[in-house]
Amino acid sequence: MKAVIMAGGMGSRLKAITGDSPKPMVPLLGRPLMEYILELLRCQGFDDICAAVRYRAGDIMAHFGDGSRFGLSIQYRVEEEPLGTAGAVKNCRDFYGDEDFLVISGDAACDFQLSRLMEEHKKRGAAVTMALYRHSEPLSYGLVVTDGEDRVRSFVEKPDWSRVVTDLVNTGIYVISPRAMELVPQGREFDFAKDLFPLLLSQGELLLGLPMEGYWCDVGNPLSYYRCCADALEGRLKLSFSQSFATPVQTEDRRGFPQGESLDCACRSRAELMGRLSELLMDMGADYSDGLQLEGPRFRMRISPLASRSALRISVNSQDAEFARRLAFSARDLAQALEREGE
Repeated sequence: MKAVIMAGGMGSRLKAITGDSPKPMVPLLGRPLMEYILELLRCQGFDDICAAVRYRAGDIMAHFGDGSRFGLSIQYRVEEEPLGTAGAVKNCRDFYGDEDFLVISGDAACDFQLSRLMEEHKKRGAAVTMALYRHSEPLSYGLVVTDGEDRVRSFVEKPDWSRVVTDLVNTGIYVISPRAMELVPQGREFDFAKDLFPLLLSQGELLLGLPMEGYWCDVGNPLSYYRCCADALEGRLKLSFSQSFATPVQTEDRRGFPQGESLDCACRSRAELMGRLSELLMDMGADYSDGLQLEGPRFRMRISPLASRSALRISVNSQDAEFARRLAFSARDLAQALEREGE
């Protein structure tokens, strides 16, 4: 399935924290926000990606490349002038062609079941299917009013409290049919919420709004950024990295094991997770003088907390590179299982 990532944001309200970095490159637990979005997409079958980029586009393209190291195919379309949300997606017309496709922001954090949007969209033949989120403080967002069958009836853009009529906010995550995009003019500024969606409603097109289970945060200002980091650390935002998203490093152990693999495992509390691992591996002869170390005839493994963020690093050395890789991933899976037990 295809997805377009909106990755052109400057993040001007975050500059006090992130400097000149584009919003999709803002770090969350040591990784760019957009990496988490890509992993979410890949895990749910969206493996053909086009990123709509503008501000510091080269930074994003250099980091993600063609997507092969993430198990994805990534293309890029660069906005020379601001085109608005719908205009930026229209700029990807040659990518999505005649297929229904997902649109998602590269600078928000979420763990939604995105494949549900595509399934419902296709089943009901909608022009647009929107992911909605129940928010107790909806003033900064566009509100979406739906009926009992999830049909969108009305939009209320960033209201004050006197105009709040629902807690369902527009997350900016959509499945869109190509027929809807035909109404978007080529090469000029055009917005989804302000321009396209009201136009579709006026023409009698079916727009669906599905309330989603899970976590969503628009990382738009320092407060929301810090809140999102805390939610990730405390487990309210579910983050995981598959093997294709792990970063292997080849190292040479000073005592004769030339092949190495190193993986990171994010967690809520480094000390707590290390305690659980230490307890579990104690009877296997683990050494605790320098992190947690295990040694066997074919391998040497070290697990230790990172100083820069709440995560553990698992390093395995062996004569056999494939054995080192398998053992590192098995240890990472064990750590993740212990982390889930502690939630």
